[in-house]
Amino acid sequence: MTHQRQTGVQYLAQDASVRRSQGSNHHPSDWWATALPPSVVSLSFIQASLREQEEREGRIWSNCTDCIYTWLRSNHSVSQTTFRGGVKMSISSDEVNFLVYRYLQESGFSHSAFTFGIESHISQSNINGALVPPAALISIIQKGLQYVEAEVSINEDGTLFDGRPIESLSLIDAVMPDVVQTRQQAYRDKMAQQQAAASAPASATGGSIAGNAKNGENTANGEENGAHALANNHADLMEVDGDVEIPQNKAMVLRGHESEVFICAWNPVSDLLASGSGDSTARIWNLSENSTSSSTQLVLRHCIREGGQDVPSNKDVTSLDWNSEGTLLATGSYDGFARIWTKDGNLASTLGQHKGPIFALKWNKKGNFILSAGVDKTTIIWDAHTGEAKQQFPFHSAPALDVDWQSNNTFASCSTDMCIHVCKLGQDRPIKTFQGHTNEVNAIKWDPTGNLLASCSDDMTLKIWSMKQDSCVHDLQAHSKEIYTIKWSPTGPGTNNPSANLMLASASFDSTVRLWDVERGICIHTLTKHQEPVYSVAFSPDGRHLASGSFDKCVHIWNTQTGALVHSYRGTGGIFEVCWNAAGDKVGASASDGSVCVLDLRK
Repeated sequence: MTHQRQTGVQYLAQDASVRRSQGSNHHPSDWWATALPPSVVSLSFIQASLREQEEREGRIWSNCTDCIYTWLRSNHSVSQTTFRGGVKMSISSDEVNFLVYRYLQESGFSHSAFTFGIESHISQSNINGALVPPAALISIIQKGLQYVEAEVSINEDGTLFDGRPIESLSLIDAVMPDVVQTRQQAYRDKMAQQQAAASAPASATGGSIAGNAKNGENTANGEENGAHALANNHADLMEVDGDVEIPQNKAMVLRGHESEVFICAWNPVSDLLASGSGDSTARIWNLSENSTSSSTQLVLRHCIREGGQDVPSNKDVTSLDWNSEGTLLATGSYDGFARIWTKDGNLASTLGQHKGPIFALKWNKKGNFILSAGVDKTTIIWDAHTGEAKQQFPFHSAPALDVDWQSNNTFASCSTDMCIHVCKLGQDRPIKTFQGHTNEVNAIKWDPTGNLLASCSDDMTLKIWSMKQDSCVHDLQAHSKEIYTIKWSPTGPGTNNPSANLMLASASFDSTVRLWDVERGICIHTLTKHQEPVYSVAFSPDGRHLASGSFDKCVHIWNTQTGALVHSYRGTGGIFEVCWNAAGDKVGASASDGSVCVLDLRK
């Protein structure tokens, strides 16, 4: 699974063309195939986008043609002669086809774009492609998503629905029938349950006691605990104890990005926080005590050469990683280029050999090589000093999603092809291939010693592998939905905390986080306070705490020994990434609304 936003858009774009050619009841994928209403891209969702633009400009015109023209003119996509005297919103199939065609081209799906262009007769349309801005389909779908979110959260008179904040939705959720009524009723039910529980004597201490008791249950593979947690997930009191809420004066919100912030990472030796966004920039924020301003930021603009000059790539920055010395930052982008920057924000190298978006990249410990994974099904080792590709590994049969170094010249990669390859610089074949997952492998991580490799998948399993055998050492099955990411604790042999037990954390779309004792192959804690998919987990440097970030806008900090919730913060957007600074006293989080927040955990 690639990023949820991009996956949803790809599905909707594909769904629009397949429904037109094969009928609305057929789709080659079984993912949401029967649940999606027809023409979600070509009609209702784009119309919602236009309505959102109208209301943002203070014009409640609903289906007014003039408003559509105003929006399109502001985005330089059509001329005024397109509209003549009508009073209803009009969207032609040629216009939808063209936006889908451009999206396929921009995302690197050149073969699909060519085929779609021929079948939909793009060349015969009278649309001037030079006037259509990049990422037009993404832009209009984002506006539609914002409109549906507003519909869910705002009454017709403009007041907040039952006083709730605006709710974040996934793209697929937003196109479901009756999403507005369903979400509003669910919110009413939850509030009623909370009020009823609050009036009961046993619940006088709030939701934290119930949650901590549940999180403390230790069951093999987490099955008993997990079933109980999932069955009661939405019935629990979700208000956290006041003692664990992080006060506003301990949370710094950094503004500057103009789109979602997908990733963030602390410099390993100083309080510099890097962030990467859909606005085609990365930023370096200086959070040190002696910084002249609390919001000092360096803007790293990702540009490409066109017509002899640098122009913004208009592509998402999807990955970033600091070298171990903290002097250089590597970034990967949907424009197909990796880049190396100094910590002062200067571009040092541009690495260009991938033929499509880059999904992941990592420095090796020595700092002489960078490893990248791309949609072009390959992984590449780059010489960080020269910017040249040392070796390209074309072993996957589908996009490569994640990579991780085992040593300074050996690494593992995973893919949507369900395979994991272990490769070594200078070898023309994988030195090991692990097979066993039955769906896309989303993430892989070597343990601190480099002996065990953990992998997680859309097949809802977590597997542990060893170079000493072909089959997995453990097949951990407890999550009820896709597992998005995993992290090893910085404890046990090979770490700065050798006396503490090694643990593995997994984050899932089932809204839970699980902590695993890998040696015994059991789940030791199930952490159940989140209400939406969990995208990120990160251990503190001493391994005593775990941060988790979810699309419910919450960052939770847990005690890894007891499973207790010790700190909680609710931001203003869905959380994509959480990370700890080297001192272990600050947590950074990046969000879907373009914000980056820094939580100060010092007393």
